[in-house]
This record gives sequence, C-alpha cells and structure tokens, in this order.
Amino acid sequence: MAVEPSRTGQPTDQRTGYDVVVLGGGVIGWSCAWRAAQRGLSVAVCDPSPGTGASHVAAGMLAPVTELHPGEEDLLRLNLAAARGYEAFAAEVEAASGLGVGYRRCGTLALALDAGDRAVLAEAQDLQRSLGLDSHRLTARECRRLEPMLSTEVTGGLLVEGDHQVDNRRLLAALRAAAGRAGVDLLPERAAVRTADGRAVGVELAGGRRVDAGQVLLTAGAAAADVAGVPEAARPPVRPVKGQILRLRVPAPLRPVLSRTVRGVVRGAAVYLVPREDGELVVGATSEDRGFDETVTAGGVYELLRDAQALLPAVTELELVETAARCRPGSPDNAPLVGATVVPGLLLATGHHRNGMLLAGVTGEAVAALLGGDGLPEHFAPFTPGRFRTPEPAGAPR
Repeated sequence: MAVEPSRTGQPTDQRTGYDVVVLGGGVIGWSCAWRAAQRGLSVAVCDPSPGTGASHVAAGMLAPVTELHPGEEDLLRLNLAAARGYEAFAAEVEAASGLGVGYRRCGTLALALDAGDRAVLAEAQDLQRSLGLDSHRLTARECRRLEPMLSTEVTGGLLVEGDHQVDNRRLLAALRAAAGRAGVDLLPERAAVRTADGRAVGVELAGGRRVDAGQVLLTAGAAAADVAGVPEAARPPVRPVKGQILRLRVPAPLRPVLSRTVRGVVRGAAVYLVPREDGELVVGATSEDRGFDETVTAGGVYELLRDAQALLPAVTELELVETAARCRPGSPDNAPLVGATVVPGLLLATGHHRNGMLLAGVTGEAVAALLGGDGLPEHFAPFTPGRFRTPEPAGAPR
C-alpha cells in the first residue's frame, strides 16, 4: 500500500522512505515522478541542481518527421505516438501546474541552399514517403512566401506541418510544479543507489542520509552510466553527446522574424532556428562526441551563427543573449532505454538523445504504469534495457 505523500513539493529532509525514488530532475525525471504520484505512489526526486542539464538548453522541437534517420522505424512509431498525444499532454500539464508550456502547432520548414543540400532533402523526403509520412516539396519562391525574411540564396525546401515545438524551460517548470502539487518531494543532493540481497532498496544521499524505496528509477540522462552504486550488470550503455546552442532576442521591429521552425542543410551542415512567441530565437545545435565536455567554444558559436545567417540574414541584427552547451544522453542505437533492469527494483528511463522533449509525456505514462504494476506499454517493447544484454551461451550455469 502506498505511503501518503507529504504534498509539499519542496526540498525535504523529513521522510525516511518512499515508494519510488527518482534519480535525475530533468524533463524525463519530473514527468515520471508526476505520473507516478498521480497513481498514488509516494515519490521523491534526487538532484542537486534539478532542471539544469540537457533539458534546460534543449530547443524544444517536437519533430518525429524531420528528426527521422534511416533504420529508426521503431523509434519513429514511438515518436509519432508521442506527437499525436502531445497537445493533450501539454494541456494536462498546464492544468495540473497552472503554468503554460509554450506548445505551438507551427510546423517545420526544412531548407537547402545548393544542389548538394537539395539532394540531402530529396533523400530525406524519399525516406519519409516510404514510411507514409507527410512532407511537401517547395520551390525557393514558395519558401520565401511562407517566411519572407529567408535568404535569397535558399533554393528549395520541405514543409512538414506535423512537426511542432514546446518551450523546454516552461515545460520543465510546469512539470516540476505539477509534480509538487501531486506530492512529489525534492531531495536536492547527489545520491548513490543502495542494494541488498541483489535488489535495489533505496539511495544514500551525499550527506550520508539513507532513504528507503520500493523502487529506484534512474533518469539521470547522460550521467546515468556514472551513478554510484549501480551494479555493473544494470549500468545503462549511454554516452554523452555534446550540443552547443544559442539563444537570441529578436527586436520588436523585426518580429516575427520567423513564424515556424526552420531547419537547414547548409553546405552539408545541419542547423535549426526555433522562434518563440516571446521574441526569443533558439539556434542549434552541434553534435559532438567529446565525453563530458560542456565548454562553449568560439568555433561552435561561429559555425551556428554562420549557418543560421546563411538561411536568415537578419540573424546578424539580433541580440545574442545566451550560449550554452550540455550533453544529451545517447545510446548505442540512439533510442531510449525504458524499463526494468536485471536488478530487481531498479528501473531506467534514459537515452532519449534528440527526443527527450518529444518523449517526455509517453515516457512518464509508461514508467508510471510499470511502477504501478501494470507492465510496460507495448509501444515501448523495442526500447527495454535488455536489448543490449549479451545472451548467455547455451548450457551456461545459472
């Protein structure tokens, strides 16, 4: 039987045990914690600086079509399911928190500058069409009719009406508020997993306090593989994928500089520009396998601004208000790891890579179902941690 939550939603050092302890306070962690609390479970989130990791600097694109890569058909089905339900998810988070999340059904325009870029877009559309997805080829003139401030060097594009956006920081704040209202506690410390008799039984906080838990959920993103106390057999195969991103401010006379998300292939390099309703323009993002490196580099900033300006010349007139770098959690197949591990009582929800914002809602629901004893929904079956487990040889002793 679930223990009655304290209903504070604030840092606490009073409780000694919970039904569920969540390690990681990003968008996935807060979504899972909120949904678990809605099921009547007592929940705590452990994170010394919640909401400051990859979720904090994401662009918020909800892009199952334009983020599609060859060989990701299972992930596409999951992403499309998430996209179909996102408007309802956003509305529920807003109602539960009293805060807006900045969900916009604005569509995405993917652009090309030269023949090589157009070839890349043509390949992308061929893949999309082979999987029954909607995208529409546009001429350069049609692109500029939709977005008048685009460069005259744009030679064509693809319009994807079904790819939308959410304001990542507003969503994070709203999920945390909704979780707090549902009774989730915050334990603002780093934590190590505790095990006994081969089972996860809780965590030990950095200050030395032990907190018991019926189940421990690891949602620490790119750091999930390094959480102390996780048995080697259950350690998730996630790696940090560095992304540098910029935030610019559009002056009032230029608004709206764009009405929809713009993605570009600029001489072979990918760049995206995500306009917010409040005049912010997010430009991103690099993708670098450099380990845990969150340094903003002059080269990274230069390349993003150069490629953004090639698509939207007005970029040079905008105020550069923030540069940032964080590490996304990448898995061997760039798809999430969600479900139970080989250690009883220890679960994972990490490895979402490019799709953390998009998959936050469906991941929270799936994990809550698992924590509540209903099992993992069928659409998450291809993404359990066990897919990377090395099979034991036939006849091996057990």
